[in-house]
Amino acid sequence: MNWDRIQGNWTQITGKAQAQWGKLTHDDLDIIDGNRDQLVGKIQERYGIAKEEADKQLSEWQGKASDSWFTKS
Repeated sequence: MNWDRIQGNWTQITGKAQAQWGKLTHDDLDIIDGNRDQLVGKIQERYGIAKEEADKQLSEWQGKASDSWFTKS
């Protein structure tokens, strides 16, 4: 899925991000506000992993994104 779509609907999918990376706080996600580079950096910081690994995890998560992420239950 296109990152612009994820960023534009960030408030709807913060729960998906927190489910994937439980060490990220609500405050972290609010500050990130859909900025991909900031999200990579925060994943790297919270999990103590290399930037490349954080970027890989985020790319995989982004690849799983679907329209169902943006519908309200």
